[in-house]
Amino acid sequence: MTVDLSTIIAARNADTPESRAAEEHDRADPLAGLRARFALPDGEIYLDGNSLGAMPKAAPEIMAGEMEAGWGRDLIRSWNSRDWHMLPVTAGDRLAPLMGAQPGEVLVADSTSVNLYKLACAALHMRPGRETIISEANNFPSDIHILQGIVRDMFAGKRIALAGDDDESVLALLDADTALVCLSHVNYRTGRLRDMARLTRAAHDAGALVIWDLAHSLGALPVDLNGCEADFAVGCSYKYLNGGPGAPAWLFVARRHLAAARNPLTGWQGHATPFAFDIDYRPAETIEKFRCGTPPVLAYLPLLESLSIFRRTGMEALREKSLALTGSFIKLCDGMLAGHGFELVTPRAEVERGSQVALTHENGWPIMQALIAAGVIGDFRAPDILRFGFTPLYTSHADVWGAAATLAAIMETGFWKDPAFTARKLVT
Repeated sequence: MTVDLSTIIAARNADTPESRAAEEHDRADPLAGLRARFALPDGEIYLDGNSLGAMPKAAPEIMAGEMEAGWGRDLIRSWNSRDWHMLPVTAGDRLAPLMGAQPGEVLVADSTSVNLYKLACAALHMRPGRETIISEANNFPSDIHILQGIVRDMFAGKRIALAGDDDESVLALLDADTALVCLSHVNYRTGRLRDMARLTRAAHDAGALVIWDLAHSLGALPVDLNGCEADFAVGCSYKYLNGGPGAPAWLFVARRHLAAARNPLTGWQGHATPFAFDIDYRPAETIEKFRCGTPPVLAYLPLLESLSIFRRTGMEALREKSLALTGSFIKLCDGMLAGHGFELVTPRAEVERGSQVALTHENGWPIMQALIAAGVIGDFRAPDILRFGFTPLYTSHADVWGAAATLAAIMETGFWKDPAFTARKLVT
């Protein structure tokens, strides 16, 4: 049976009590005006901001201006006249309020994996004589890969213990031998939110240090690293922070640890006086000690523009909208997808939920490809997870209704069974 795509599109454009309720929510939404500051294709519903955030509309003009005036006209003088050299610190200070950090505690540089390497090595040096690193079995693989490489190449004798998705399984592993706890605040697969304050306090009670990976939480929900007395944190800036593909990542070091924490990647930009060109390394005494090489100047510009949009609201308001969006999607899926073989793996409890909803289905891959063909952009994570990210800066309640209605139509018509949707792609 061949199903016409127009049939699927018509389902989400139908005038129903649910669609009218969604439109009413959008009219009353105090954050609705922020959507216009992002480039979102007409006719599509974008629910993949937990993987790649939408582009701030002003980003192309800003980048073009910097290329023309900075690179094209001022050339190398721009490192001073346009403060290019200080972008890692400037961006870090602007990002800090979103995570409950102070100026001088955040550096925007390198990738999340590289920054995790830096901080994990620093933390392990600060806890000599302790042999256990606690992480989680369903952590983002790169986090585990970095820890495995550190143990193999730098800290022979250390061991990695992997907890489950629940907080209790982390607490059960803590003991006097624990050096470091490395966890994701929000699980990338399920959207489960961990209790940062409780786990940090328990790790400290055991004498351990903690690194939080905030890649799937920062920009979508309130984070208070200093309020929780967190030690270290890392994250990317291209998801909910909308910094663009491959945008520089960031790291956080609590001020109380800056003196003791050592960067294992002793690149020239982390030197106390990099332009003295001293052949002997002497680290900076500030967060700049965690710099390595020359910053990719143009890559910072979309992030800075996105952060200017964040200044127009507050994280509590964004969290309130996020919970409304995810809660509505879960409710709609409960009713519209019943009997179609889906299972919700995201916690229903708001206190345990990030800003995404994850469903499992044995035919998850072709179903997601059918959704994308119908103009609803989510993503797939092996082996069977369909992920939907809700970015409160630009996701609307109408998007929520449209996505649920489209998914229901795809299942009811069998549209997903088209053989074209079975072909696997390199990037999922």
